Amino acid sequence: VARLYYEQGLTQADIGLRVNVSRSTVSRLLDEARRRGLVEIVIHDPWGRSAECEQELARRFGLREVRVLESRGRPANEVQHGLGVLAAHYLDSEVREGMILGLSWGRTVAAAVRALRPNHRLPITVVQIIGAAGTADPLVDGPDLARLLASAYGGDYRYLHAPLLLEDVRARDALLQEPRIQETLALARRADMILMGIGSLAPEVSSLLFAGYLDERALAELRSQGAVGHVCGRHIDGHGRVLDVEINRRIVGLEIEALRRINRVVAVAGGKVKARAILGALRGRYMGVLVTDDTAAREVLALDDGREVSSMPE
Repeated sequence: VARLYYEQGLTQADIGLRVNVSRSTVSRLLDEARRRGLVEIVIHDPWGRSAECEQELARRFGLREVRVLESRGRPANEVQHGLGVLAAHYLDSEVREGMILGLSWGRTVAAAVRALRPNHRLPITVVQIIGAAGTADPLVDGPDLARLLASAYGGDYRYLHAPLLLEDVRARDALLQEPRIQETLALARRADMILMGIGSLAPEVSSLLFAGYLDERALAELRSQGAVGHVCGRHIDGHGRVLDVEINRRIVGLEIEALRRINRVVAVAGGKVKARAILGALRGRYMGVLVTDDTAAREVLALDDGREVSSMPE
């Protein structure tokens, strides 16, 4: 019934005659198909882009590609969805047969994975590049995202069987000696393309706070030590330098320096509150492609000019 209605365009009355049921039964079957997930309705918003911001970010930071979403006053969850759509379109245009595709985790990365609608299958390998968050929402965590991204193309996936953050440095060093961990990280270092987020230390958007790794007091302490955000779990300052802080030595994942050796790193992050973290990552040259929104982009450019569009959390 779903195929007749959505793919062949028959009316509910025509379908009823064809399958010998009433029109009301056809309607109930279509509703059931949506509830079971057999049918998914996708509304494609006319997401606009800011060419001015794209050109200035690319020029100033030497980026290969920039996609800047026009937020137009939309709520944060809609902007996040729009960022996911832009990132998914870019990813789908660049993925090729035989690629190794690295993937981090987080809500905006998850939005990109969920927005993928490839119309072709490709033998690719998706590898989880940082340890799992272990959050209450597995749909934003690395293992599920790696599986979903690989499944979208009919490819393979490799998990990094480890948490993002260990209790102490000795535990982390011991875990890194495990052959499966070493093999997965070695594969991540060979990635042709990486899709990752940029983490902020602002409590309202902190992925580490959301995952339960840090509390607001710990975030404030990191900010006092000069941290503006984190990339691949490693905390950086406003110039993109990796900080000599204890938490960085307990992270399990691809080394942040390895990002500079990978051909195509796509970072997706938005919102004015993430501007400091995005600027730090840009100054550190950790990505060649940025997907963000216009409010974040203008704040990044203003901060780089030594100005602030609005007050930011200390």
